[in-house]
Amino acid sequence: MEPPFWWTDMEHSDVEVLLYGENIANYSAPIDSDLPIVKVRKTENPNYLFLTLDTANAISGDYKILLNVYDTHNVVDFRLKERELNSKIRKGFDSSDAIYLVMPDRFANGDSSNDSVDGMTEKVNREFKGGRHGGDIQGIIDHLDYVDQLGATAIWSTPLLEDNEELYSYHGYAQSDLYKIDPRYGTNADYKRLGDELHKRDMKLIMDYVTNHWGAMHWMMQDLPTETWIHKFDDNIGKDFPVAGYANSSYRQSTQMDPNVSKRDAIYAEKGWFVSSMPDINQSDPLVLNYLIQNTIWWIEYAGLDGLRVDTYSYNEKEGIAKWTKAVMDEYPNFNIVGETWLHDQAQIAYWQKDSKIAAIQDYNTHLPSVMDFTLHDALMTAFNENEQHWDKGMIKVYENFVNDFLYPDINNILVFAGNHDTNRINGNALYKGDLAKYKLAMTLVLTTRGIPQLYYGDEIGMGGNRDTDGDGDVRRDFPGGWKADEINAFEKPTDDQKGYQDFTKKLLNYRKNKEVIHTGKLLQYVPENNCYVYFRYREDSGVMVIINNHPEEVTLDLKRFKEGIYTAKEGTEILTDKKLSLRGKLKVSGKTSMVIEYSF
Repeated sequence: MEPPFWWTDMEHSDVEVLLYGENIANYSAPIDSDLPIVKVRKTENPNYLFLTLDTANAISGDYKILLNVYDTHNVVDFRLKERELNSKIRKGFDSSDAIYLVMPDRFANGDSSNDSVDGMTEKVNREFKGGRHGGDIQGIIDHLDYVDQLGATAIWSTPLLEDNEELYSYHGYAQSDLYKIDPRYGTNADYKRLGDELHKRDMKLIMDYVTNHWGAMHWMMQDLPTETWIHKFDDNIGKDFPVAGYANSSYRQSTQMDPNVSKRDAIYAEKGWFVSSMPDINQSDPLVLNYLIQNTIWWIEYAGLDGLRVDTYSYNEKEGIAKWTKAVMDEYPNFNIVGETWLHDQAQIAYWQKDSKIAAIQDYNTHLPSVMDFTLHDALMTAFNENEQHWDKGMIKVYENFVNDFLYPDINNILVFAGNHDTNRINGNALYKGDLAKYKLAMTLVLTTRGIPQLYYGDEIGMGGNRDTDGDGDVRRDFPGGWKADEINAFEKPTDDQKGYQDFTKKLLNYRKNKEVIHTGKLLQYVPENNCYVYFRYREDSGVMVIINNHPEEVTLDLKRFKEGIYTAKEGTEILTDKKLSLRGKLKVSGKTSMVIEYSF
């Protein structure tokens, strides 16, 4: 039975209960329930029965559903729980937060007893980069104080739901049960406890939710409720297509908004499978869409979630994902959802944010509050390796990214990041090569510009990783100290090199934590000169001047140029060094150095 239970006083009060069992659809003459039955839905598969129950005026308690066939009586118990006070008006993450992204299998092993579990195909193998290493929910809980002291205010974990693929199941994106935490990570109760422990620290929990695809090992994939539950391409069955009905996505997400797109290209991009082991879910089927909506709401309510990150958001069916997003936001009006919008053009990313004027041209609205600034990430991956400023090189790349802020309906609700579990690490060998100075430049920008900053676990200790040369497993390395046998414990006793990264990150994150001028202040930027970029975050009575000198040599700034930002302030405090500085005359800035100067009017 899914969902296994529901709550009273929900906006989504007509609950569609999925009952699964051999020939259960034959249990239909008659059907009775303690709760009013709004609708009975059978499909071509007699092993499924969908009952819509009206819970609008019900009180908490146990209710019975009676199924009769001939002289056999079958009773199914359904529980309504009392909703927690103020659940509907919970506040989601926003630009006052800093998000710490963890990949649980690679973060810390808090309970070695669940490393390998009977019934789960893949067993622990820490020697294999693409295998399961044993990290779990308890490991995250054990190190919440570390994350808190670092200065982060929210945790986004890559998916924790069951993934029973034979290989590479550690990433969790090929889910096999949407109502169950993978037992190698812990239990549903452990996940709820993670949320509770975060809330005790005034921190937030963000769930990585996958709407576009499930895993081939999902129990429904073995016995589809309807033939339209997943997308099928029957014309492509053959030796090049390992699964009947499978066709791979073109990954060309720009077809979603292309006014000139061919129908064939649109179909293959939107309905094609991400990979052959991840069937593409058909959100145009009302049963599928409602199943996803209810499952999402169930997890928010059960675990006390403060937000969602939605995987491959722009791969979903446009109309279906908009309905899903609106339904979740109608249930929780102050909630936040950020969609993965991995595109390389600001207009195409802005298209996916709620109330986009670009999407409105096509009479479309996603209702999605937040999107990911991948174009800024693109700039960060190269700009700080470019010592000389040219027309389109160095800090000009960063400047030009913010020029296009006018495209976004809500610029403060943009996720900004230097890297994540799908990209090269910022400290990877091919990028900044473990150069602390470059890391400081990049993270100064991420943590002081507009939007919601996200930090990838391990970046704060200089962890390397290059996806292009060594695969996904290399950018998803184990956090040193997360396993008892680790020789280095960066949680408690980082090396000198690790401490350099850690101290800088901690100082800037904790400074940012209570600075409204950085959370919501306006952004004023100046065209970079000599590869030195200057911008301001300001409010009516205060401001922060950020200087990022990407030139290898010292530059001298004439502060008269920045009078519009400095305004009447005569001096400020450089928060990275705690030094007082005059904001009159000239200011020397060392090569490959950033400065964050706080002042008031």
